[in-house]
Amino acid sequence: AAKASRTVVIAGVPDGLLQDDVMADILTIHFQKSRNNGGDVEEVTYPTGNKGVAYVTFEDQEVVRSVLRKGDHRLEDKRLSQSYPLRVTPYCEKVSS
Repeated sequence: AAKASRTVVIAGVPDGLLQDDVMADILTIHFQKSRNNGGDVEEVTYPTGNKGVAYVTFEDQEVVRSVLRKGDHRLEDKRLSQSYPLRVTPYCEKVSS
């Protein structure tokens, strides 16, 4: 499958709390967990040009569908002081601000 079809857009990533690579790591862990309907993550793009937005690319397109089906994503990690609600939407080539 094309990369775009295996990618989701994550909005609501807490900005400026942790180093970018640490936040990317937390996102990777979140989206690999089965309780988050996740699966094997190929790549996390963070930061992006948009504040609080990350792109997560999965190895399997099926995982994208299951992640999108789970309505309530909350980013939780011991390195974060609280949990953060995330908005997960399909990636679209024509992303406009």
